[in-house]
Amino acid sequence: MDPRQQQMPPQQMPQQAPQGQAPIASQGQQAAIANVTPDVPLATQTTLLISEIRDNMVIMKDGSFRAVIACQSINFDLMSEQEREAVEYSYQNFLNSLTFTTQILIRSQRVDIGPYIDKLSQIRRNNDNMLLGVLMDDYIDFIDILSQEANIMDKSFFIIIPYYSSADAEKILQQTKNIFKSFSKEKEPQVTRIDRATYDKATTELNNRIDSVVSGLHQVGVNSIRLNTKQLGELFYNFNNPDTAVREPLVDFSRLATTYVKKGTPNAGQ
Repeated sequence: MDPRQQQMPPQQMPQQAPQGQAPIASQGQQAAIANVTPDVPLATQTTLLISEIRDNMVIMKDGSFRAVIACQSINFDLMSEQEREAVEYSYQNFLNSLTFTTQILIRSQRVDIGPYIDKLSQIRRNNDNMLLGVLMDDYIDFIDILSQEANIMDKSFFIIIPYYSSADAEKILQQTKNIFKSFSKEKEPQVTRIDRATYDKATTELNNRIDSVVSGLHQVGVNSIRLNTKQLGELFYNFNNPDTAVREPLVDFSRLATTYVKKGTPNAGQ
């Protein structure tokens, strides 16, 4: 045997692999291999604070709950001075009546003019009036050029209503966080475990809070609706895919049905 092998410490002796197998790396070699291993890219789930969306609620990774209400805007600038004062007074009473925290979110997104231009082109093809056809051609060209030169934006308004399982948790987690955009350094999505009693209590409390908010907004003159599970999924998908959100509107307020009674016009036949 070579004398140099006898002087080598036992812990530095290379390990002999069995015949037909690859050689076994030492601890130092394994550490070096681990250091050069590339990092696994983060999945989309790890960049959000959302654990699950179910029963018209958003369950966060910290065990808290969220509900989202979509609101229809009102044209405050076209109101008279008396109407503005009434809206401001009603909105002030609405804010003072809240006994829980809320988040008001205003989102601006680009409007897709393509379907509108296609509709105008179809009307133009079905029109036999020559003068009206020339005017429509000029109008279609004007809208097309305008959409290419400037971004036509639309605003969406949402109110996020939170619920925490305890007052201490709400105090600790009360920070200015945007639930639609966050980052987590964890590489594996967490599983949030909530017992049935806490879940049922959160469902009941959120329903009560939503009724309070919708009723208060109705007094201001703002129509609102709670987003269901499907709409919540579309909302978060559109936030992370802005190009798709241009082609997929979230809520059609023209079909909005409210449970609150409004003053109607008398029937002329009676």
